Amino acid sequence: MWDRLAASDPGLLRLIAGLRTVAAIALTLVLLASLRFPVPQLVAGAMAAMAATFAVRETERAKQAVTVALALPVALASVSAGAVLNRWPLVSDVSFLLIIFAAVYLRRFGDRATGLGLIGFQVYFLSLFVRATPPMLPSLYIVITVAVGCSAFARFVLMPQTEAGTLDRLRRAFRARLGQLLGTQIELLDAGPDDVDKVVEDLRTGTARLHETALMIQGRLEGGASDDATARLVQRRVADAEIAAERLGLMLLTARSAERTDTLTLHLPGAQLPSGRMLPVRDPSTETMRRDLRALRLLVLRPVGETSGTALAQVRNRLLGYREEDNLPDASPAVQDVFRGIGEAARAVLGLRTALDGPQDESDDTPATSRSREELDAEDAAIEISEEPDPETPEETGLRRPTTRAAIQVAVGASLAIVGGELLSHQRWYWAVLTCWIVFINTTSTGEILVKGGRRLLGTVLGVVAGIGLAGAVGHHTWTAFALVLVCVFAMFYTAPLSYTLMSFFVTAALGLLYTLLNTYSMSVLVLRVEETALGAACGVITAAVVLPVRTDRRTNELLVAVLDKLAELTQAAVDQLSGRPHTDLVDQARELDQALADLHAATKPLTHPVTPLRSRRDTARYVVALLETCAYHGRALAATAELLPSNPSIAADPRLRGVCSRIVHNIEAIADHVRDPHSSAELETGPSIASMLEPGTLATPRWGRVTDRVLRHLQRLDEAVSGLARPLGVPVKVEAAKK
Repeated sequence: MWDRLAASDPGLLRLIAGLRTVAAIALTLVLLASLRFPVPQLVAGAMAAMAATFAVRETERAKQAVTVALALPVALASVSAGAVLNRWPLVSDVSFLLIIFAAVYLRRFGDRATGLGLIGFQVYFLSLFVRATPPMLPSLYIVITVAVGCSAFARFVLMPQTEAGTLDRLRRAFRARLGQLLGTQIELLDAGPDDVDKVVEDLRTGTARLHETALMIQGRLEGGASDDATARLVQRRVADAEIAAERLGLMLLTARSAERTDTLTLHLPGAQLPSGRMLPVRDPSTETMRRDLRALRLLVLRPVGETSGTALAQVRNRLLGYREEDNLPDASPAVQDVFRGIGEAARAVLGLRTALDGPQDESDDTPATSRSREELDAEDAAIEISEEPDPETPEETGLRRPTTRAAIQVAVGASLAIVGGELLSHQRWYWAVLTCWIVFINTTSTGEILVKGGRRLLGTVLGVVAGIGLAGAVGHHTWTAFALVLVCVFAMFYTAPLSYTLMSFFVTAALGLLYTLLNTYSMSVLVLRVEETALGAACGVITAAVVLPVRTDRRTNELLVAVLDKLAELTQAAVDQLSGRPHTDLVDQARELDQALADLHAATKPLTHPVTPLRSRRDTARYVVALLETCAYHGRALAATAELLPSNPSIAADPRLRGVCSRIVHNIEAIADHVRDPHSSAELETGPSIASMLEPGTLATPRWGRVTDRVLRHLQRLDEAVSGLARPLGVPVKVEAAKK
């Protein structure tokens, strides 16, 4: 059960955020109630505690403490401004707009400025919500001070969260998700013709979730690892395990069919599966394969500290033995490849266990296991820590700066929302402003804002229905209503990264309960909430489309070029190293490519949304992203193989590879040029297969150990995937090269 929880919420980040916020609010309510504060002040305290908790975004505890300390004076100044200026509506509106502009503009200065700006906005909104006046300020000062103090107590005492602890939980999540992926691969062996499509879809989901966790670990290594060498070691071992698991899935799909499985199958939803025979369920080699996949899964899920005896060591030795050709069962080449994949995955898991759990008992090692350990030790010793600072990306200035552009957009949108909101209600116009503000958070393009606004509206409508029911059930039972508010707050934080619609639902349901506590609940109030939400979303979308707009296709094109540039750099660097040139930092380059691809995937969500009317454009966007994920997989595999060269005695560089990737890199750059400028004269080159481009060599090493044969398949499929991008992106193909 713990593994399931760790897999569903990597690092327990959502769980801790929800529990911490609920704890801060509950402590605030208890303290204020013990001091005999009235219900409106309790509501203000709950809102202030929530804002002070979720606004702090730093990961280091010292930085969090400084931000929490600064949050109090910012909150007190904001509530003072709101209470004093409320008597002059025009001045209050202008002040609110200035706070909104400043809160968004300050994001350029980092997480602390972002958090303080968010607190300033939320507390000013709080003053409007509770209709603060100057005589209320002394009690509000006490309420906000108590709220910020309880937030700090919940953060630093009740539920402390360190970078090392978060990284450790992310490691557990990676283990759990890797175990789940292996479980799905076992299901693939037993799936019949009617079930195979569903199992393959689960395989795609499991592969994507494992990759997501690997990226999360990458983001936490700098602050969570004890030193740079440990961070590099964990980074490499996580990458090895991820690649080995994805490769094993492809081999299993190929073994189940008479045809070679394209890597695209694991990345494109609904991709057609290879046709052909199904692997016999009762074949001896299949029974052995099923047993060994279960053993591999056990090896992943069982940490060193939870093992005793020699049974697990014997299992490990048997799996690592498949790295030797003599230990492979008598079966078809495709099935033998699966056993080779199991052996390589076992080696990756051995390295992962050593990196995460420390040294292990080697007394029961077989010669094959000892050789694998020697290879891993040699790789660990070869890890080099780069002392060169990362090159700084030149910052955009003026209106091209994202924070400046967003600040102007939000200010204009909020102005429209204030005007429209006043027409709907002189008392609750601020709901439209809040919605306009929220739809701009973490969005860049017009399409993203449109999708977010629609989801917020849907969640609000559903939340109004729930709020009506809850308010009617609670009646005047104050503490029951507060308890339900806490449940809604926890659900809001726990579901926020998963579904913006669900988050909006729980927010609106909680507000219905708060209105009940303030004795302002009515059907008309909740209907007004829907109207103000729709107005705010419309103002946000209109502003994004008219004021300094960033079109979705422009944003996705910029990110697509970034992905292609990083793919070209990684491919060239990996092949250079495989050809014998000096060692470079390929793991970091691979992760930069992955992060760029994740940004592109997020930006294309408006294009791939299920309700989009542009079906062909949706299918094209999905296909392009899937092809790029395929390219990234082969790029990671090339980088991982190249990383073995300095330390692994069983493989050696092959100078013949130096000339075979020029066409791939040229084609990637041609596609990037065409995306930057549709009128570019760059053309795609085609020609013979990558393998046929190599001149005959005399390397007398075993097939599985020779670097050339390990790399050729990835280069060939990378070449095919890059060429596949030409049609959907409209890149012309060089006719002369095609004729040859």
